[in-house]
Amino acid sequence: MNELDEIFTQIKKYSKIIIHRHQRPDPDAIGSQTGLAEILKASFPYKTIYAVGKHIPGFDWIGTMDEIDNAEFDDALVIVVDTANAPRIDDRRFDQGAKLIKIDHHPNDEPYGDIMWVVPEASSSSELVYDFYQRFEDQLTLPQPAAHALLAGIIGDTGRYLYPATTPHTLNVAAALMALGANGAAIGRHEDELSLPVARLSAYVYEHLTILDHGAAYLKLTKDVLDQFELKEAGTSGVVPLPGRIKDVDLWAIFVQQDDGTYRVRLRSKTVPINEVAKHHDGGGHPLASGAKAKDEAEIQQIIQELDQLTQAEKGENE
Repeated sequence: MNELDEIFTQIKKYSKIIIHRHQRPDPDAIGSQTGLAEILKASFPYKTIYAVGKHIPGFDWIGTMDEIDNAEFDDALVIVVDTANAPRIDDRRFDQGAKLIKIDHHPNDEPYGDIMWVVPEASSSSELVYDFYQRFEDQLTLPQPAAHALLAGIIGDTGRYLYPATTPHTLNVAAALMALGANGAAIGRHEDELSLPVARLSAYVYEHLTILDHGAAYLKLTKDVLDQFELKEAGTSGVVPLPGRIKDVDLWAIFVQQDDGTYRVRLRSKTVPINEVAKHHDGGGHPLASGAKAKDEAEIQQIIQELDQLTQAEKGENE
């Protein structure tokens, strides 16, 4: 029995299913979580299905969370989507159910759960949820709200089909979701929108971005800068892709200061893998999109140096 069959067997077995995703969610986290929840609700109306985690008002257009008591985890099947490691799971009660399943598209560097279905080649966890539906489509129903949520996740994690993980299969899935009622144009416009503070911060990013000789770039956003634009740390996600639009930038880091003075590091690259750098600094992620931490200015400089070395090595190999 393969992982998909095992997962479906457990879904049919349990009358109560609770679905989690990662902290600080993005469209794929919310989309795969609520998309799976809507599929299971439509397919098994006699079961109790919950999607849990911190309520993020900015993602209500994709799906909303349920508030449940601890007792609901008794004899429940727990499914965690789009979360590479257990410490990042939102709602720490994820281990209080009867069985735990992991569905993810990040590298499986930190395994957890009784059943794991991890496909790093997939564009998104939302794509995987659709693949799961398609595998058992004779027994499952995919309603319009699920199609909407899953397409939002795919569009989000592919950068509107810009990133290399976008495959012919990804586009076929997107087409199938649109045929089921997802409005791709509306979702794309929604994910492309910027609030006025983030738009103003975008100008700051382009004005203050440092680009090194070999194509590495970086920017530091201190709390003073965020206060100037009336933004919290979570509001900076909209500017993370911006350096990649510059022709001379191959990879980049955005350092965002936290309340305790340390920095959250967002690492991105067009072609050169940067997840090993992230692992050196209490982080990880995809080869071209990772996160890390920097405790002080010295560690910031160390990360910048490592990124610069990556681009120098890449340019040397291509000369």
